[in-house]
Amino acid sequence: MNPKELRDLTIEELKEKHREYKKELYNLRFQHAIGQLSNTARIAEVKRTIARILAIMREKETGRDRSSVLN
Repeated sequence: MNPKELRDLTIEELKEKHREYKKELYNLRFQHAIGQLSNTARIAEVKRTIARILAIMREKETGRDRSSVLN
């Protein structure tokens, strides 16, 4: 997901996305460990998305919501 789409979500929706991506990352790491993962770049993509989600959650919690600035 791109940052604009993530900024449009609520805190609860962001938390749910965070849980989903953490679960996906766990599964990707497991697949990589047993040699079944064909697209290893997906691990880095998921890590970056998790970092984006956490950064946007922090923005919203501290009141630095940039969604109004970007629109």
